Amino acid sequence: QIDPKDYTFSGLKDETVGRLPGKVAGQQFVIQDCENCSIYIFDHSATITIDDCVNCQIFLGPIKGSVFFRDCKDCKCIVACQQFRTRDCRKLEVFLCCATQPIIESSTGMKFGCFQYYYPELALQFKDAGLSIFNNTWSNIHDFTPVSGENNWGLLPENAVVQDYVPLPSSEELKAVRVSTDATRSIIPITRGWRQKSSDESCLAVFFAGDYTTANARKLIDEMTGKGFQLVQTKEVLMKAEDAHRVFQQCASEFIPLLEKGEFVLFSFS
Repeated sequence: QIDPKDYTFSGLKDETVGRLPGKVAGQQFVIQDCENCSIYIFDHSATITIDDCVNCQIFLGPIKGSVFFRDCKDCKCIVACQQFRTRDCRKLEVFLCCATQPIIESSTGMKFGCFQYYYPELALQFKDAGLSIFNNTWSNIHDFTPVSGENNWGLLPENAVVQDYVPLPSSEELKAVRVSTDATRSIIPITRGWRQKSSDESCLAVFFAGDYTTANARKLIDEMTGKGFQLVQTKEVLMKAEDAHRVFQQCASEFIPLLEKGEFVLFSFS
């Protein structure tokens, strides 16, 4: 029997609270009416709603469906999800991994950066939530209610340090989660997204499905960024034969048998 109280934080003030890995296990979660709180959900969930929260620091592990912020202000967040949406929010700063285009509505002062976080259970939680670590459209924001002459959202500084926004948990219980905010250990590759490119030159790298795709992809990212290249975007997709002809052109026939093995990973460098 599921007790809703186990999946709700409500009416808290000046507290540090959270859920350890395995304690949410794909259920829905609700956070509401919290003020000056540090909140950590170190597990995967189905959906999460955050309502009427003020001056909170929030970490949300992988969310299979949507996360919806409503009537929140002055919050700093780290979020991984399938769908991201805000309504009637003000001054949210979000390090985001989102598989689809993030949407803001009737919201102002929004700032976004690329999700960067690590703890040992996080990779499996992404899989349990059905999220790819390579599908992240964090900077491709759609403003549902734009105002002429104004910009309701922008990007966080490229050198923003996650821990300066959402500090590591201070409670003894949550310290047991071995968190690292070191960018080089992030489960999500850190991309520039829609930031202005430093060069007009670009390079596309493709990894086909195999036993070591993720490990080899990470090795390439490390080598390329170590040599001064910048990772602009990553994508994990299934490609059909007609797509292969468009991308690989005269070489397509060589790659079509590889495409049939499953999803492959694309990287764009500049």
